[in-house]
Amino acid sequence: MAVPKKKTSSSKRDMRKATWKRKAALEAQKALSLGKSILTGRSNSFVYPGNEEEEEEE
Repeated sequence: MAVPKKKTSSSKRDMRKATWKRKAALEAQKALSLGKSILTGRSNSFVYPGNEEEEEEE
């Protein structure tokens, strides 16, 4: 027969939720930082393809 699972304590639930939110905030911060560096032209780690037509004309 099926037995119900034990209830997760609120502290465990809150820890799990906090970890998830911390990871999401860190990734958002990295994305924002990368976006800012691309806009200012100081990005060294991000390579994006340029238009091939413009390269041929130059």
